[in-house]
Amino acid sequence: MATVGIIGDTHAPFTHPMYRRFCADTFARFGVDEIVHIGDVVDAHALSFWDHDPDGRSAADEAELAALEVGEWYKQFPTLKVCIGNHDERHYRVAKKAGMPDRYIRPYAEVWRTPKWDWKMQHAVDGVLYEHGTGSSGKDAAFDRAVAQRCSMAIGHVHCYAGVKYHANPFNRIFGLNVGCGIDLRAYAFDYGRAFVVRPILGCGIVVDGEVGMFVPMACGDGERYHRSRATKAQRKRLEKFHEMKETAL
Repeated sequence: MATVGIIGDTHAPFTHPMYRRFCADTFARFGVDEIVHIGDVVDAHALSFWDHDPDGRSAADEAELAALEVGEWYKQFPTLKVCIGNHDERHYRVAKKAGMPDRYIRPYAEVWRTPKWDWKMQHAVDGVLYEHGTGSSGKDAAFDRAVAQRCSMAIGHVHCYAGVKYHANPFNRIFGLNVGCGIDLRAYAFDYGRAFVVRPILGCGIVVDGEVGMFVPMACGDGERYHRSRATKAQRKRLEKFHEMKETAL
């Protein structure tokens, strides 16, 4: 039985500058034995089939910047399980649309220089299923998915809702946990959500012995421990380079 720490969607290189420190601190506090990244490790904004910022970084520049940021996570957490997210798959989808067979495409661990990370669509630890959550939506996304799969589940994907909900019957008790995300709302990649009333919830997940799921919110508001102002000067400088933040950002 293990205590599992769950990293939310990071969408590199558009990650909140304090999110990695928050995850490291939280996992140390709970004494985690295993770590799962719930997916959307990278954003691949420039490869999106949806509208994307024409003034943003090129696909090549964004990929290199994402690789640098993923490298920092790899140094912090050299061994973990990754649930492949829909954004992680974007380069595969672009290649398929162009008619390119999978055999010509490098595996995720090679692309992002993470040889010890285990990249799969889903992982199971102590009877809990970990998936990115592609195709699910709404405040009960994790719970509905757990009931459908008939086992406890942890997912990401749904940025604007986080938390845990339990279900029990005469035979078992299960939970659905949405672990939130770690994105930087000021990044141009998230301009599409500026008019939304409901905003992303930053945080991470913890699962204890496959029985208890919990969401830990990131205290990143003004004056709080993980506010962006507490990032180092080097982090802030890199952030401006990565994200090309705008004065109108939230």
